[in-house]
Amino acid sequence: MKNLTENLDVFADRIRADMEKKDAAREKVLPLCRELIRYASVTIRAIHRQQFDEAKNLLTEGKKVRESLAQAIKEWPELSSHGFVKDAQKEYTEANAVFALVTGQSLPDPDDLKVDYGAYLNGLGDTVGELRRYILDSMRHGDLTHCEETLTAMDDIYTTLVTMDFPDAITGGLRHTTDQVRGILEKTRGDITLAVREKELTEKLVQHGVK
Repeated sequence: MKNLTENLDVFADRIRADMEKKDAAREKVLPLCRELIRYASVTIRAIHRQQFDEAKNLLTEGKKVRESLAQAIKEWPELSSHGFVKDAQKEYTEANAVFALVTGQSLPDPDDLKVDYGAYLNGLGDTVGELRRYILDSMRHGDLTHCEETLTAMDDIYTTLVTMDFPDAITGGLRHTTDQVRGILEKTRGDITLAVREKELTEKLVQHGVK
C-alpha cells in the first residue's frame, strides 16, 4: 500500500524554513515598531513644551526608524498588515500631523509618510486629542490666538473621518476613533466658546472701570 504521507517531511522542512525566516523578520520588526512609537511620543511631548526645534529633530530621527522598518518588512510584506506595524505607523502619523498643525503647516501626505491609509486616518483621529490638549494649555496661559484656527483643523479632520464609511477590517477600527473625535470636538468647542465669552466680559468690565 502506498504511503500517502511520504512527502510530508519534505513539505514540513520547506514550511519550517519559511516560517523561521518570517519569525526572524518579525523579531527585527518589533523593536523598530517600539522605537518608532517612542520617537512619536517624545516628539509630541516636545511640541507641548513648545520645543519645536527639538520636535523637528525627533521627527527626522523617527523618519530614519520608519525607513528601517519599511526595509525590514520588505522581504515579508504580509508583516505590514500586523497590528504592531499599523500602531507604529499611526503614532508616527500623529506626531507628524500634530507638529504640522501646531506650527501652522499643512497636513503631511500619507504617501510622503509612507504609511498605511487606515493607520494614517486613525493617526489623524488621535491628533485631534493632542490638539485639544494644546488648546487647553493655550487657554490656561490666556492665549486664545490660535484656538479657533486649531478647532477648525479638528473639525476638518472629523468631517473627513466621518465620510470613511468602510468596514473596520479595512480602516483599522476607524469608526471607534471617529466617535471619540466627535466627543472631543464638541467638548473643545464648548470650552473655547466659554473662554471667549469670559474674555469678552472681562474686557467690558475693564472698559467700565470694573476690576
